[in-house]
Amino acid sequence: MTLGERFETALAFAANRHAEQRRKGTEIPYIAHLLSVCALVLDAGGDEDEAIAALLHDAVEDQAATLEEVRANFGERVAGVVDECSDTDEEPKPEWLVRKQEYIARLPRMTRSAQLVTAADKLHNAQAIAAELAERGESVWGKFNGGRDGTLWYYRSVAEGLTLTPASLLTALRRTVAELERSAGVGVR
Repeated sequence: MTLGERFETALAFAANRHAEQRRKGTEIPYIAHLLSVCALVLDAGGDEDEAIAALLHDAVEDQAATLEEVRANFGERVAGVVDECSDTDEEPKPEWLVRKQEYIARLPRMTRSAQLVTAADKLHNAQAIAAELAERGESVWGKFNGGRDGTLWYYRSVAEGLTLTPASLLTALRRTVAELERSAGVGVR
């Protein structure tokens, strides 16, 4: 597969929209996360629309763009995946636990493309948390709205709720979440 001009445009769009954003509690430019998610999607066999959706998966949720902008620039399929991957576009955002419970409940109805992007997103996030936990220890949990227990519950629930994701990506996500739980001192199933 060749990535074309639409992909290049999406990369520039994402870089521009998230230019001032950093990974939570770090100085890492947010685009690093988007590039990592995109790479995971492509490595799992994703197509150009799925790679573009990976670059834009947080654009609407983080209020960097509207769904209409995504649709106008990148098409209905990309906009649909971005919409499925967003836990909300409401401002102010509903309470954290409510948003996460509703997102988890939607997982079985998500398209294969949205599950692919979701799995890649959560895998990269879980890997980043594990690395930071090893480096900084328990203080890492303070930057998450759900704290340690809520964050681990959320990632475990997502890993268990995905069904259409390529097996290799789903296995990596589940393994990483289990390792994260072990590192956090939580009993693993």
